[in-house]
Amino acid sequence: MDPVAGINIKKDSTFAMMLEAQRRGHELLYLEPGDLWVSGAEARARLRPITVKDDPAGWYSLGEEADTALASLDILLMRRDPPFDMDYVQLTYALELAEAAGVLVINRAQALRDANEKFFITHFPQCCTPFAIAREAALIRAFAEEHGQCVVKPLDGMGGESIFQLNPGDPNFKVILEAITLHEQRLVMVQKYIPEISAGDKRILLVDGEPVPYALARIPGAGDFRGNLAKGGRGEGVPLSDRDRWICAQVGPRLREMGILFAGIDVIGDWLTEINVTSPTCIRELDALYGLNIAGSLFDVAERRIGERAAA
Repeated sequence: MDPVAGINIKKDSTFAMMLEAQRRGHELLYLEPGDLWVSGAEARARLRPITVKDDPAGWYSLGEEADTALASLDILLMRRDPPFDMDYVQLTYALELAEAAGVLVINRAQALRDANEKFFITHFPQCCTPFAIAREAALIRAFAEEHGQCVVKPLDGMGGESIFQLNPGDPNFKVILEAITLHEQRLVMVQKYIPEISAGDKRILLVDGEPVPYALARIPGAGDFRGNLAKGGRGEGVPLSDRDRWICAQVGPRLREMGILFAGIDVIGDWLTEINVTSPTCIRELDALYGLNIAGSLFDVAERRIGERAAA
């Protein structure tokens, strides 16, 4: 995970997972990306025992570091935040070595590489508003002229970073595209603007392909079109609609097939906009609002998988 000292425990889903694992009697071991290395065909890491408590005055305590083979673990949670860069990709190669040694990696290393959080919606066009992925300004302009107001964003970001509205008549249109495509050197996603964003960008969590029955609608703050909580949006719990459940029925089986045990899909109005598989959040908020234990559902699945492997 990213540094535990810097998390907001009120909102951090990784912390929710740690609390639940500890409650179940699992031994928790902590590592950051820089602690991981490979020797021959063996993935290793500097692991530190960690204990956690739900106390903002002091939420963790670390033990002594030890160089350990990842093969000694039963479950490894990969919870590093984007950007999804080459360093992230190379970490997944090491995680595959751990998988080959029998470790249950959540989410599966190959799936983390294959399911780009923006690009992956191309597998479910029936669920999506019109969109395109391109780098050429002329193609993006043509899309905007056809569909009107749009949103453009990079393929490797998170938390609402570098998301722009595009309006065909905006005098800043050209400079926005120059900046976000790095002068046509980088692919970006452009989507038709969904006005229902005013009612919130719904984060729906899926555990082994099955949706949690409530979503967190992230409603934009004043003067902004982005619902991201990191950008000042506020969260409001909502039950899943029939359309939400239909989208989950389209996406869930593919997630399960790929070994993605925990995912967060984003839905605005009736439309799927992203599929988040690296470090989706909102566990803490939904647990607090509805008395759920979403991390408990995840560990039910993980422990069952471990038991099945041991029996085999």
